[in-house]
Amino acid sequence: MISQVFSHIEDNKEKYLDELKKLVKQPSISTKNQGITECAKMIQKLMKETGITTKLIPTSGHPIIYGELITSESAPTIIFYGHYDVQPPEPYELWHTEPFEPEVKNQRLYGRGVGDNKGQLLTHILAVRSYLETKGQLPVNVKFVFEGEEEIGSPHIAQFVKENKNLLKGDLVYISDGPLAPGDAPVVSLGNRGILSVQLSIKTANRDNHSGNRGGVIPNAAWELVTVLNSLKNEKNKVLIPEFYKDVIKPGSAELDLIQRLPFDSQKTAEAFYVDESDLEKENFYKKLTLEPVLNINGIVSGYTGEGTKTIIPCQASAKLDMRLVPDQDPEHIFHRLSEWVKKINPRTQVEMQGRYMYPSRTSPKLSAIQHITKSVEQVHNTKPLVYPSTGGSLPTYVWTKILNLPAVTVPYANSDEANHAPNENLKLDLFYKGIKTSCQVLDNLSLLKNH
Repeated sequence: MISQVFSHIEDNKEKYLDELKKLVKQPSISTKNQGITECAKMIQKLMKETGITTKLIPTSGHPIIYGELITSESAPTIIFYGHYDVQPPEPYELWHTEPFEPEVKNQRLYGRGVGDNKGQLLTHILAVRSYLETKGQLPVNVKFVFEGEEEIGSPHIAQFVKENKNLLKGDLVYISDGPLAPGDAPVVSLGNRGILSVQLSIKTANRDNHSGNRGGVIPNAAWELVTVLNSLKNEKNKVLIPEFYKDVIKPGSAELDLIQRLPFDSQKTAEAFYVDESDLEKENFYKKLTLEPVLNINGIVSGYTGEGTKTIIPCQASAKLDMRLVPDQDPEHIFHRLSEWVKKINPRTQVEMQGRYMYPSRTSPKLSAIQHITKSVEQVHNTKPLVYPSTGGSLPTYVWTKILNLPAVTVPYANSDEANHAPNENLKLDLFYKGIKTSCQVLDNLSLLKNH
């Protein structure tokens, strides 16, 4: 009975909390390469002590921790994905505790990376440990992929997956990352939008010019950029880049049915988004947020923006944009079409891709594995989870769905106010323990998976 495993978790709460404190205490800041190898080895040791066969696999960047525990070749195989790297803790002065000296206050553990993603990553290892110490054997096979570069855009995870397809054979990828819904309502998310970030730049002269002495006879970089930006969308917010929508898969009845089950309050939504009002009704709101692509301006730079006036004709102007993409849009194709389009509008426009793009990802809610997982979350939380057809944000989930052709699901365990990436990051202890139980319940329920 799974109740025996849950009782074991209750009996070992303090021990499991100590394991989490040790992990949070070890810095692992990927952007600075600080403590990365030490943290990876610490997790590897923890996995070995649990009975998981594990190894560190080098990449061109930070190592990936791989682990596996095979019960039976005929059993379903679940792959747990997470990341052990964290964001820098600055600004230090806004922390109420030391970021790498984890401390419990008001039934929360404070420390950098406790929610994102060390606490959630650890729940899967401790779930396996709890199951083994109670039952002696898992009902399914488990594999683990923990990377050390998620916070810097996961630049090497796709190559790792491509090179290790045989090692990563499985039936489903299970991810616990991010926060629960407001009020700590449980969530099951079936996808992510992709992302493509670009910079548009225009240069019209070698220096700024006097707006009176030369106004009207030389081009203005700011105006030219505004014209280019205005060509990208119409007044109804439709993107005008040729073939932008060509490969968009229209949502099916299953996705639209999930939207109808989601809660929606326009006033509370407006407040949560820091706007005065929202004029979208529920279906339109969720479709635009999760199932449709969007083109966004992140920032514009040109000319003089300080106090008072400075009468110049700007010689340079630039804008940073991002596009959130949905299946089956291809970031490379869209980048090329964007480049052709803006060059047609203004040949002076320079287009530069910023960072690495991510493909979109989506898993069908009709799969029996998804239904088993949704039931698992409900059994632990005693309430039905909110099931999203996708989230608006971007994660490298496509490496599982596009490269391995496996379904992938995200079930976050952290509180909605975890303050990930911000000072005073924290994880509610009761949700940490619920996360362990949820992973145990998932292992139990997925053992019923047929035709895997």
